[in-house]
Amino acid sequence: MTPHNKANKGDFAKTVLMPGDPNRSRFVAENFLDGAALVNDVRGAQGYTGNYKGVPVSVMASGMGIPSISIYSYELYTEYDVENIIRIGSAGALKKDLELGSVVAGMGACTDSNAASQFELGASFAPIASFDLLEAAVKSARELKVNMPVGNIYSSDMFYDKAERSMRMAELGVLAVEMEAAGLYLTAARTGKKALAICSISDNLVTGEELSPDARETSFTNMIKIALETALKMN
Repeated sequence: MTPHNKANKGDFAKTVLMPGDPNRSRFVAENFLDGAALVNDVRGAQGYTGNYKGVPVSVMASGMGIPSISIYSYELYTEYDVENIIRIGSAGALKKDLELGSVVAGMGACTDSNAASQFELGASFAPIASFDLLEAAVKSARELKVNMPVGNIYSSDMFYDKAERSMRMAELGVLAVEMEAAGLYLTAARTGKKALAICSISDNLVTGEELSPDARETSFTNMIKIALETALKMN
């Protein structure tokens, strides 16, 4: 057990899907996993383990922001023998043609976070996804006939960004903005494990369109299916 996780050793599968929202964690467990059992609910970060097509898969909430996902992912990697974490979250599109509910994968994660400074590198660190997970996700998306653009995403420390940095990122081809991927990628690099962020578009910062809170919890099925099929390929 850890300060943030009451599960026992062996309660988590090799691959964990990690939404930010605990309600989405429960939604995945109830609608996609067979025999899902609650293994953690400390601080409301619900974690479940069940089976998808006969393969053990876990899903656990990360909360919001880089500090939160860094805590949960570090403990899963180091204390629970988890090998792969796939973030399944929402993101704001930075391109006009990214429709609500569409899916993007983060090959890299730009960030305004100072989290990597703890390593005193004396240089910028570029947080990137695991190629194995990304390759498996791209194959899964094609098999499911889901268009999934791959590229840079932007992990911001600020949801209400007064500096409007997100739109300047868009000028450099960044696909979408969210708040966790860079922290997950940094933690995976630190622990020698694998990570990938797959995000569904919940709003579009260019057009002003957005999904309701209820739709954000339950309508991202393509993203969830891609992540689950990726977990199968990594088993």
